Amino acid sequence: MNEFTDRVMSLPQPLVDQLLEFRRARDWEQFHSTRNLAAAISVEAAELLQCFTWAADAEVAALAADNRQEISNEIADIVILLTYLTHDLSIDLEAAVKRKLELNAEKYPVEKARGSNKKYTRL
Repeated sequence: MNEFTDRVMSLPQPLVDQLLEFRRARDWEQFHSTRNLAAAISVEAAELLQCFTWAADAEVAALAADNRQEISNEIADIVILLTYLTHDLSIDLEAAVKRKLELNAEKYPVEKARGSNKKYTRL
């Protein structure tokens, strides 16, 4: 836990509107098919992972501190693209996350999953 734990939330609507206007003003919607957005999210996630490539587990905390801005930028890219995708597909992100949490609670009951890294099919 850290000082930011309680601040995780979905983007406020004015920021979503600003992102959509940014895209609209540049006429980029034409490039943002569902497939292209999904692919771009994957690419940006790989760029985030690249920040930690070849680091030993013991080095990750220091790397994260030293490269905080780069990591923040990669996370922002992912969130921006995910915002476009959820908007274009009319997916309520908060509702989707709540549904997925419920499904995961069924797959990973505490009494079986606590402290385990096993997939639910192997619990």
